[in-house]
Amino acid sequence: MSEIEHSTASDDTTAPGNGPGRLKKTIVMVGMMGAGKTAVGRALATRLGAPFLDSDHEIETAANMTIPEIFARDGEAFFRKKESQVIARLLVDARGVLSTGGGAFLSEANRAMISQKGVSVWLNAGLDVLWNRVRHRDHRPLLKTEDPYATLKALYDARVPFYAEADLMVRSDAQTSVEGVVDRVLAALATRPDVLEPTE
Repeated sequence: MSEIEHSTASDDTTAPGNGPGRLKKTIVMVGMMGAGKTAVGRALATRLGAPFLDSDHEIETAANMTIPEIFARDGEAFFRKKESQVIARLLVDARGVLSTGGGAFLSEANRAMISQKGVSVWLNAGLDVLWNRVRHRDHRPLLKTEDPYATLKALYDARVPFYAEADLMVRSDAQTSVEGVVDRVLAALATRPDVLEPTE
């Protein structure tokens, strides 16, 4: 991702003439860990000819540490503060597709900032789908508990009401390919002329 860390869009358009449309605001992917924010975000950015950015990656680059290392050394509160700062910068730096960490949208200030300067898209995946995607990964600091499934369920139950405040909602399920989910996102964005202006 280093080649796009500092990418910026032109003032007039971020998408080529043969893309689905011209991007006028940054699209911010929100949702639980395992929802597909990075995979779908990358594919969406490619489809739009726009930069793809990942807030977790940007934080790791700035700190020269991994997210688990930041959590272990500085705690979650410190991480959330840095996360908000990074999201604020990325919303201004480039009109593109931004993937955020699962907890980013819980902050009222982040939600307001994202809706004002961009558009939030909730990738809504069911608990079983999420568990099947994250259960074999050991780099999720919030799931390093004695019962990771119970932890994930508690996070899911607590966070869904916040994700439901997103500007748009798109289903992410086990039966649909990444490109299929991108199609759903583009269909949802088509209802927002302030975000995606169709090409002629």
